Amino acid sequence: MSGHFFNAESLGALAFARLHKALAVAYMRRKLRRAPHKAPEEDDEFEPIQLRRNDSVATGIDGLIGNTPLLRIKSLSDLTGCEILGKAEFLNPGGSPKDRVALQIIQEAEESGELVPNMGSWIFEGTVGSTGISLATLARAKGYNCCIVVPDDVAEEKAVLLRRLGATVELVRPRGIVDPRHFVNEARARAQNWKPDENEPYATAFFADQFETEANFYAHYQHTGPEIWKQTNGELDAFVSGTGTGGTLSGVATFLKETAKVQGRRHSPLIVVADPPGSGVYNRIKFGVMYNSTEAEGTRRRYQVDTVVEGIGLNRLTHNLELGLPVIDTAEHVTDDEAVRMSRWLAKHDGLFLGSSSAVHCVAAVRTALRLKKDDSLRTHRDRPIIVTILADSGTRHLSKFQNDDVMQARGLRVDDDISDILQG
Repeated sequence: MSGHFFNAESLGALAFARLHKALAVAYMRRKLRRAPHKAPEEDDEFEPIQLRRNDSVATGIDGLIGNTPLLRIKSLSDLTGCEILGKAEFLNPGGSPKDRVALQIIQEAEESGELVPNMGSWIFEGTVGSTGISLATLARAKGYNCCIVVPDDVAEEKAVLLRRLGATVELVRPRGIVDPRHFVNEARARAQNWKPDENEPYATAFFADQFETEANFYAHYQHTGPEIWKQTNGELDAFVSGTGTGGTLSGVATFLKETAKVQGRRHSPLIVVADPPGSGVYNRIKFGVMYNSTEAEGTRRRYQVDTVVEGIGLNRLTHNLELGLPVIDTAEHVTDDEAVRMSRWLAKHDGLFLGSSSAVHCVAAVRTALRLKKDDSLRTHRDRPIIVTILADSGTRHLSKFQNDDVMQARGLRVDDDISDILQG
């Protein structure tokens, strides 16, 4: 390959972008194979390595994305006798791990020529909030307009924030994905039907397609996964995450599994899906069928997933989830009641005011920790297994719903901070 010269003109912009990505991934894998691994001493104390952001001045808001801290959740770690660590993705500038995805999507679209800044072009996406917020955050900064289509039952503050960030927000009724009026299908249709006006003849419309684009997977395979590996020195026993699109789980998990294999680790991390009510992923992992009992006629409250949890849960096999299926080991089902009580516990005992998906992750992380504590065949030599999960967004995005006690009680959910049943495993 070194004897040939490639450029965008000879290959075409899209082919050149794909070649560039393939070369980058191949380089990363070669680097991992050459990396020496020093086995830790038996009595070493585990301390997460904190990634330092570049000490120089960041160029633009995209320069602040990534390299988020890994936080030891003290109360849960002490209660389980394990190390439960949260990747603080809520500290990204747009407030969630979707910043990474939005940046990767835009960069790849620019490399392929599908987006050119400052031409009046539009980015369209269908989302329950976080990806739209991340796209809106980056769009104006990088010279684009943004139109976000969301279900009209999401937390009100998400739609307000999107508008404050300059996005055009379209609210639609929640519907099944096969319905052409589903929020994702509506966003795709708007992008396809958009036409430039005479004042901006070179403007284009781009559908971000977060559920299916591999940019989602690679944002986490190339960045989030390597960060977690470095911060734990590769000594994690499990990784726990939900599936909103499947990108975070699949990208991180694939990197962790591949790296453990390349470096000859005795154990690769256990990969665990944290799944809320109404989602079919738990049954897909456990029994091979993407189905949930709420799919039965007349039993559903919401059309996406039947839960108060926003941001995770699927009833269809997305391309990003499919990419991770070979490396997913098991799944944990988490109820709305458990998620609400865990969120109140974390706020009271750790000062962590988190969103609904993070609460689901922490419930599943506790169960995984207790399982690993009992079964030493699933972990490294350490007495305290190390579990990493994703702290996705702040509770400030959920004030009108998940973090509103009156609303949760009206749903018949407890709002106390008793997690004694969760700690039983």
